[in-house]
Amino acid sequence: MSPDVRVKFCGLRTPADIAAAAGAGAAYVGFVFFPKSPRSVSLAEARALAGEVPEGICKVALTVDADDAMLDELLDQVPIDMLQLHGHETPERVAHVKARYGLPVMKAVGVAGAEDLPALDTYARVADQLLLDAKPPRDAVLPGGNGLAFDWRLIAGRRWPVPWVLAGGLTPDNVAEAVRLTGARQVDVSTGIEKARGEKDPALIARFGAAAMADA
Repeated sequence: MSPDVRVKFCGLRTPADIAAAAGAGAAYVGFVFFPKSPRSVSLAEARALAGEVPEGICKVALTVDADDAMLDELLDQVPIDMLQLHGHETPERVAHVKARYGLPVMKAVGVAGAEDLPALDTYARVADQLLLDAKPPRDAVLPGGNGLAFDWRLIAGRRWPVPWVLAGGLTPDNVAEAVRLTGARQVDVSTGIEKARGEKDPALIARFGAAAMADA
């Protein structure tokens, strides 16, 4: 590994979460705008949290199949640097969002088996970044943040023409191995830094950042 692994701490809900993530070397902080998630924040809460984020850390809004009206309201009220589309958005929808808002778009793609990999090539043609997440179970309420990992060997040695982020089931204890196996230069964590569902643990945040960015 190397110190240039970039970490996205997602699902942050309090000023203490922001401070811990910044202290752990965050490149990105993610705010969840999906009411079914225990990590969801209101627009007012997100606006206040965004004001706590130090300069140089990218503020990411995670949305799920949001329409233009929702995104209009979100971006009118919260200073966001990047949109993360974590639903069933089509490539055409991704391209539309990019063109309408002029912000970089990260598209999450669920991976369970080799049959899911072609979608990554498709979305790489329209998104600014890809987020490779474990595909949720069929009965899952949440499209992500389920604490599940996929078989990292599926993507070992694979590359795409845009930056990509490894997500799904990462913890302070396995992130080093995940980076080693996949060659990921960016990782995303939410469940793996929680002491209770939706409640972040500053000690786990610090441990995750140190493990992800440690020298080999």
